[in-house]
Amino acid sequence: FDFDINQVSISPERKKAVDFSSGYYDVRQAVIALKGSKAAKATSIAGLKGLKLGAQVGTTSLNYISDVVKPTQQEAAFSKNDQAVSALKNGQVDAIVVDLPTAFYITSAEVTNAKIVGQFENQGSTPEQFGLVLDKGSDLTSCVSSAVDALRKDGTLAKLEKQWLSDAVDAPVLK
Repeated sequence: FDFDINQVSISPERKKAVDFSSGYYDVRQAVIALKGSKAAKATSIAGLKGLKLGAQVGTTSLNYISDVVKPTQQEAAFSKNDQAVSALKNGQVDAIVVDLPTAFYITSAEVTNAKIVGQFENQGSTPEQFGLVLDKGSDLTSCVSSAVDALRKDGTLAKLEKQWLSDAVDAPVLK
């Protein structure tokens, strides 16, 4: 492939192995729990600390568990989001952390008896962003970044986000 567009967050660690385009979507991480559970009642990060939380290995979601929530129980790391979802359904974890667009999908299509407990504020001065992934040193990186920048500048990315990605009204910010 020339590039991959697959909800991959840009991070300094990942930039060591691959190139990224300019960010095409500002994203936040979110917590999902089964409705009526103790986890579903959490209204703050402190309310998550005593829970068993899970996320996909190698993701910023897992980083948010260890770096932001700092739970008292060891987080559960899964090879795939599907495994994390199964663990939630089976009661092996109290809640899972995924990016917000994925949280909306999971709660509307995969686990309809689950809810988005809330979303985390972005950490640091710049928002977490998804970027297109290219081979390290790709000759196409600057061209792809220019295309993404042009789509942002002319409003296309904002229009697509408004049309296809739910706004975060149903996902309060956890502090």
